[in-house]
Amino acid sequence: MKNQPISGNDLARFSGPQTFMRLPEVASADGLDVGFVGIPMDIGTSWRSGTRFGPKQVRQESAMIRPYNIQTGAAPFDSLQCADLGDIAINTFSLSDSLLIIQRAYEDILKYPVIPMALGGDHSLTLPILRAMHKKHGAVALVHVDAHADVNDEMFGERETHGTVFRRAYEEGLIIPSKVWQIGLRGTGYTAEDFSEAADWGFNQRLSSSLWHKSLISLGKEIVASIGDQPCYITYDIDSLDPSFAPGTGTPEIGGLTTPQAMELIRNLNGLNVVGCDLVEVSPPYDTSGNTALVGANIMFEMLSILPGVKYR
Repeated sequence: MKNQPISGNDLARFSGPQTFMRLPEVASADGLDVGFVGIPMDIGTSWRSGTRFGPKQVRQESAMIRPYNIQTGAAPFDSLQCADLGDIAINTFSLSDSLLIIQRAYEDILKYPVIPMALGGDHSLTLPILRAMHKKHGAVALVHVDAHADVNDEMFGERETHGTVFRRAYEEGLIIPSKVWQIGLRGTGYTAEDFSEAADWGFNQRLSSSLWHKSLISLGKEIVASIGDQPCYITYDIDSLDPSFAPGTGTPEIGGLTTPQAMELIRNLNGLNVVGCDLVEVSPPYDTSGNTALVGANIMFEMLSILPGVKYR
C-alpha cells in the first residue's frame, strides 16, 4: 500500500503533521519513489531574505491540496511511493559549508532510486544538488523557470550565490548547454550581456515578454522534443511568476508568467525523464496572506504529477 496524504475528510486540514501534503515523514529514502526535502536557507540571497521560512510555509499551505489532479487525471499517490524526508540541517552561518552539506545529503539520498523534490530556500541550493545529480546521472538537461538567468560570475566577490548558479553549473559540466531551457527571463541587468552570454553557450532562452498573452502548451511540447529521454532536472523559481501572483519572494520582477501559464508549461513537460525538481525563493515574510506559498505548493504538486511512472485515470 502506497502512502497517501491524510484526507481533509478524516482530519481537518489545519491539523496533523507539518509535512508536504501531510504525508508520512521518514528518515531514509529507502523504498521511496519520491522524497520531499526541505532546505530552509536564505544566506545566498542578494536582496530580500526570508526564504529560510519557505519550506515550512509551503508544507503548511500544501495541506489544502487533494491527492488527485482532476484537470489532468494524474494520480501520483496511486502510482509512486512518496514521503517527506524532513529538512537538511544547513549551517545558517556559512553558505559555503551549507552547499557542501546539501551536496552530501543529496548524495546519500541518491544512493536509492528516488526522485528528490526540494522545497527551498534560495536558489543557491540548486548548485550542490546538480553536483550530486552529476555524480549519479552525468550531465543533465535542465528546465529553469525564473525571472533571472542566474549566470553572474560573482556577487560581492563570491562565486557561489543564488545569482551565479548556472554559470558554475555550465563551467563544471553539470548540465548540457543545448538542453538547457530558461523560461520567463525579464527585468533589468548589470550588463547588456546578462542574458545573451548564456545564449552564446547554447542555452535556450524564452524572455517573459515573448510569452505575454500566450498559451505555453506548445513551448512545453517543444522542450520535451528537444530534451528527449536525457535525464532532466527542473528548477522552478517562484519569481518567474508575476508578483501579482507571487509577491512573497526576494527579487520580484514585474511582467512575469501567470499561474495558468505555469500550469500549462509544467503539464506539457510530461514525458521528460525527470530525475529531480526544486521549488525555490518563496519568502513568506513578504506575503502574509500565504498565497505565494500556496502557489508554490501547487506548483510542486504539478511537477509531482508529471514525474515518470505517474498513472492517469
